[in-house]
Amino acid sequence: MGVKVAPSLLAANFINLQADIEMLNQSEADWLHLDVMDGVFVPNISFGFPVLKAVAAVCQKPLDVHLMIENPDKFVNEVRDLGAMMMNVHYEACPHLHRTIQRIKEAGMRAGVTLNPATPISLLEDIIGDVDMVLLMSVNPGFGGQKFIPHTIERLQKLRDLIERQHAHALIEVDGGVNLETGKRLIDAGADILVAGSFVFKSPQPKEAIHQLKTL
Repeated sequence: MGVKVAPSLLAANFINLQADIEMLNQSEADWLHLDVMDGVFVPNISFGFPVLKAVAAVCQKPLDVHLMIENPDKFVNEVRDLGAMMMNVHYEACPHLHRTIQRIKEAGMRAGVTLNPATPISLLEDIIGDVDMVLLMSVNPGFGGQKFIPHTIERLQKLRDLIERQHAHALIEVDGGVNLETGKRLIDAGADILVAGSFVFKSPQPKEAIHQLKTL
């Protein structure tokens, strides 16, 4: 199975969002990655459920909803009602992570857990068998267009070892500073899904940029 590509809506043109969504519908993109920020857990505010509902109505790709917010448990039903395929919550924002994962799955979605760059991989030892995906942030969350943190490669290898050691089935997604150079390194280290924002949406040929990532 080749790598999956999940363009990040955060880098899209919000003046003409429908055009960018239609471009994605016609592209080789596998998922659409949606970063929801609350200005509390991360130092930025992105978009809320009115925008998400509008996007969900026209997007033909599975929705990968990444909640960079405090108390994500409160929004399980709202994310489900979007028709989301994946609900992804931060380890750092969930004091009762196992219960959160259960609620997401009971709502009919896949459950993902995100780790910030300084959060140890070892903290997933007791939950890795319950999650469908782990998202490694390769930049500090909150803003698009940041530079890739090289230490992510070592962290990814540790996560891949943990998954294999426990015979778990979690996919590995990476978000932040993804381009052709970093994307190749991430795939070689064991990544399953690449989230790409600026590299796709700032490209003069976004569909070609997606194709290039898919064929690394």
